[in-house]
Amino acid sequence: MPAIFMAVTVLGIFFLAFRYYSKYLAEHVYALDPDRVTPAHRFEDGTDFVPTNKHVLLGHHFTSVAGAAPIVGPAIAVIWGWLPALVWVVLGTVFAAGAHDFGALVVSVRNKGQNIGTLTTSVINKRARTLFLTIIFFLITLVNGVFSVIIGNLFIAYPGAVIPIFFEIPLALWIGSYIRKKGTSALALSLIGVGLLYVAILVGQEIPIEIDGLASFFGIGPRTLWILIMFGYIWIAAQLPVWMLMQPRDYINSHQLVIAIGAVFLGIIIGADKIVAPAIHNAPGGSPSWFPFLFITIACGAVSGFHCLVCSGTSSKQLDNEKDARTVGYLGVLGEGSLALCSILAVTAGVGSRALWNENYQSFDLASNMNLSYFVNGIAHFIGHLGPSESLGAIFAAVIVISFAATSLDTSVRLQRYVIQEVAEIAGRHRLNKNVMGATSVAVLLGIGMALLPGGGEKGYAFGRLWQLFGTTNQLMAGLALSVIGVWVIKQKRNPLAIVIPLVFLLTMTSWALLENLKNLIDERDWVLAPMDALIFGCALWLIVEATRAFWQTWSANKLEEQTEQQPVPSA
Repeated sequence: MPAIFMAVTVLGIFFLAFRYYSKYLAEHVYALDPDRVTPAHRFEDGTDFVPTNKHVLLGHHFTSVAGAAPIVGPAIAVIWGWLPALVWVVLGTVFAAGAHDFGALVVSVRNKGQNIGTLTTSVINKRARTLFLTIIFFLITLVNGVFSVIIGNLFIAYPGAVIPIFFEIPLALWIGSYIRKKGTSALALSLIGVGLLYVAILVGQEIPIEIDGLASFFGIGPRTLWILIMFGYIWIAAQLPVWMLMQPRDYINSHQLVIAIGAVFLGIIIGADKIVAPAIHNAPGGSPSWFPFLFITIACGAVSGFHCLVCSGTSSKQLDNEKDARTVGYLGVLGEGSLALCSILAVTAGVGSRALWNENYQSFDLASNMNLSYFVNGIAHFIGHLGPSESLGAIFAAVIVISFAATSLDTSVRLQRYVIQEVAEIAGRHRLNKNVMGATSVAVLLGIGMALLPGGGEKGYAFGRLWQLFGTTNQLMAGLALSVIGVWVIKQKRNPLAIVIPLVFLLTMTSWALLENLKNLIDERDWVLAPMDALIFGCALWLIVEATRAFWQTWSANKLEEQTEQQPVPSA
């Protein structure tokens, strides 16, 4: 099948989804009110609560939720065939992620910009808040460790990406400060920034940066040193006002996606690339069953619990007008779905031949270990049709992956800081609750510890062992967030069906996967991950019970109120 047919079909579906389905959600499920004052205005502080143009905020939101996961998941999941992977990306993006991200953003905006864990108290109850915060804390710590490992590995594999990635930092600082001072449009400056970034890619190709010698001097490995360098940068970035670095850098990165998609499609047309992978594939022995693990392997790129943390953690604090939630919340997930589409195209059409695809996907472990390389090589193949060398195309693709991963890491550490401050408040540790530097330091140290924990072979403990729980925990978070959104929608006396259907599906798949993982971990006698899996599953069951009770109580109260209103008023 021609690859361009897949691309045009999926983007056409995404266009129709935004045009019609997101409008339905905006008007009939979430009932957006453009006259309502948003938390960004009510609590404006110049640091976290900052009213932001919807296009700039869309850039921040999209690049924060994207990271490397919408590339990694689809690039692994095609081992079951491109058709089930593509169907889940499309349906998951349009119906599950669209309702999830859009809803989490709106519910947070309607509750003073509170994160999803905090507002669980008012929507469900205090017990649910504690359970939710427990799962959030684990998920964010895992994300911080895993994404830093991904960045370290990519810097080692593609040293030409180092200069453009670090050049983007002062570039974004300059753009953010200039816009803040002059009040000028962000679009023109960010486009200039993208152009300068691409010049830096050319420089990076000529001057690759390797730190093996410096790492040897300190007696550590190069990946460890890159992880420490990244967390040093993140420690500073997570404390800066969002307008200074995060917003302008994310806006630049959002343009990168548009350019990358355009380059991929143009390359596919010129090269007349075809899908060489099978539509349905019997995965080799040792692979997990595609049902339920397909829906766990592709998390970001279909629906992801991490998104609700970004929606309610940073994006809700920057929303200028409530009607902008449709653009930021729904269009943002369509952007991520488009990135997942690019990943599928890269590893099924960019690979070149069926024989090479069979070699790449001869085992699940090989696909899991090499997925980012498959993606980068596939994108480089498409870029090669346009004239540049494939080596330059590989650096271009690596810069995209690292940029998104670094943005997610920055946002994730900032979110972890919020969680730590909230936990400190609950525990009565008011000094830590008010100390931004102290809470950020704790978040960074937790991330470093997770990334450098010994074990797990060459991939490290975070990626080699804990990654097994990432997908299930992430999708579980999405299901639990949908339960909070669903209860809130019922309380507003609106139809919750658009939330309930993906909610039931996700909780079923994740609970099933957690049980399968628990059985495997016990068989492997892994007495570290098995109790952790059991703890997460127990918290999930408890939250499901609490959410179900809240659903029933709210629904019953609404019915009773309707019956009371319908009773005739007795005559005097």
